[in-house]
Amino acid sequence: MKDIIRVKCLLSTEVERLLNQQIKKEAQSSSAYLAMASWCNQHGYDFSSDYFFKQSDEERQHQLKIYKYVLDMGGTAISPEVSNIKIEYNSFREVFEEALDQEISVTQSLKNIAANCHKEQDYITVEFLNWFFKEQREEEYKARRALELFDVIGEEGTGRWQIDKHVGGIVYDSEA
Repeated sequence: MKDIIRVKCLLSTEVERLLNQQIKKEAQSSSAYLAMASWCNQHGYDFSSDYFFKQSDEERQHQLKIYKYVLDMGGTAISPEVSNIKIEYNSFREVFEEALDQEISVTQSLKNIAANCHKEQDYITVEFLNWFFKEQREEEYKARRALELFDVIGEEGTGRWQIDKHVGGIVYDSEA
């Protein structure tokens, strides 16, 4: 019976496994951003808190997009367990360093899935992943720009207040 189901599935066992890992990674990102939003809120960085709430929502949508894709392809999407979410940070800057690390990790994971898809000639999934690569360009850009504010503005005096104010205004124009 299991072999009959596999024939109806457009995903190989390996690609399905990698996509389920990505679902978990997106869920962990969503939870991590939620924790960052909480930390920023508790420390008076309201604009950054709003920024991370929005990022958390986006990661959740990414998770669901992959989840739905696995199901649409006849696979089994697995609801991930998320644990070990960091909730304390040593500084305002550390929050943004962790956010950039998170985005780089997500991009690397997506690249790994795409590499496997190319190896298996799964061009349907490669086409699906292209949306995520475009999204990652934006996510990494915004995370780098936010972190650069610390160097450009500086944290002394009202620096952190200025940084917080500018975080929500970071936009990425992929056509530029």
